[in-house]
Amino acid sequence: MQPYELSLTAAAQEIRERRLSPVELVDSVLHRIEQVEPHVAAYVEVFADQARRTAREAEREAARGSCRGPLHGIRGPLHGIPVGLKDLIDVVGVSTTASSRTRAGHRAASDSTVAASLRAAGAILIGKTHTHEFAYGLTTPQTNNAWDRGRVAGGSSGGSAVAVASGAATFALGTDTGGSIRVPAALNGVVGLKPTYGLVPRHGVTSLSWSLDHVGPITRTVDDTALVLTAIAGHDPRDPASVAVPSVDYRPCPDPDLTGVRVGVPRNYYFEHVDAEVAAAVRRAIAQLEALGARLIEVEIPMTRYIQATQWGLMVPEATAYHESTLRTVPELYQADVRILLEAGELMGAGDYLRAQRARTLMRDEWAGLLKEVDVIAAPAVPMTAVPSGQETVTWPDGTVESVSDAYVRLSSPANITGVPALSVPVGQDTAGMPIGMQLLGRPFAERTLLLVGHAYERTQSARSLAPVT
Repeated sequence: MQPYELSLTAAAQEIRERRLSPVELVDSVLHRIEQVEPHVAAYVEVFADQARRTAREAEREAARGSCRGPLHGIRGPLHGIPVGLKDLIDVVGVSTTASSRTRAGHRAASDSTVAASLRAAGAILIGKTHTHEFAYGLTTPQTNNAWDRGRVAGGSSGGSAVAVASGAATFALGTDTGGSIRVPAALNGVVGLKPTYGLVPRHGVTSLSWSLDHVGPITRTVDDTALVLTAIAGHDPRDPASVAVPSVDYRPCPDPDLTGVRVGVPRNYYFEHVDAEVAAAVRRAIAQLEALGARLIEVEIPMTRYIQATQWGLMVPEATAYHESTLRTVPELYQADVRILLEAGELMGAGDYLRAQRARTLMRDEWAGLLKEVDVIAAPAVPMTAVPSGQETVTWPDGTVESVSDAYVRLSSPANITGVPALSVPVGQDTAGMPIGMQLLGRPFAERTLLLVGHAYERTQSARSLAPVT
């Protein structure tokens, strides 16, 4: 096994026990990037020289501490681990382009909070990954799916998910406004977490919609996700939405027990207009949770007729407000699909936005009641696997035609509207070999429960291989 094939958890242990050096790991990942990047285009920019310099320093730090015990010289749990950051996340002295021509020449004056946290934990920046322009889309058209380069990567954190799935990063960070971590994670067969709103600070992260935006990890395993979340969660008053909660070690116990855990299985919404293979795979995974001791309870998802209208009613005007100046001065620099959405936001009235806010409040209250009945809800992460690049609509068996973007955001947006945490875990592949994801949703700040359930399921499955990019 090559070092780039190691999960974050395995690589961190190898480095901690001096069986692998940060230089070896970084060199291996950079070589993998050279192999796969011509096929997948996950990165905006790769910082090979800088990453190697940082890796050599990490190796020296570890060597200096080796005579004083196995943990001395190790900065933190991510010491020497290569990370890809979505190109919305500021790193001092580095471009943050948001994959947009409007940001040409932009350089960050300081680290975002999450970049600083990763640096303190010992992670090594390997590159900035592509996003759908300003995170305003669900496909990331610059990037190809890790399993089939003729299919969409998902978005908007498509570059981050593809980098992790292909071995071009040991882990990555993305952002999620309507599913932008979970959708590409599901479509590329990796794990993606949208944390509770306010758990991970967003200072220094380019916004799409400030009341819906979240920052979270994309990894190969649930254990990896727990390691990263432990490093990046925390309070920062520079983010007005940041919540001061006690520090938590999110790593699940090695032998999880689901006895007594109540798993809600939606009888409506989440299995409607869903591909048959996706639904079957998710139901098999839910049955596996029951076999592990969980108690299945059918639940009714509230206010479903308002979900899509509320998501768009909040996101569109907030995004347009953020881009107001640039949209009026250099509109031609935006990609056509993003420009259309930004211009549409100028047509929405204050009444529409206020009604969406009121619907969100009611929805939060309804979901709080629902999550008193169960500990987690298990459902499909996306209604279908990755579609061919350029496909704009999907037709369901009953004749309903839906845009691809609406389909992908439909099952993920409730967690953004309500702010509850949501975890996407791979649960198999369809007959075309494309990954399928199951979504676990829980109570606010109950990430440990989601990670427990996800870890318990993951332990029953054979180890997942990286995407065989060719």
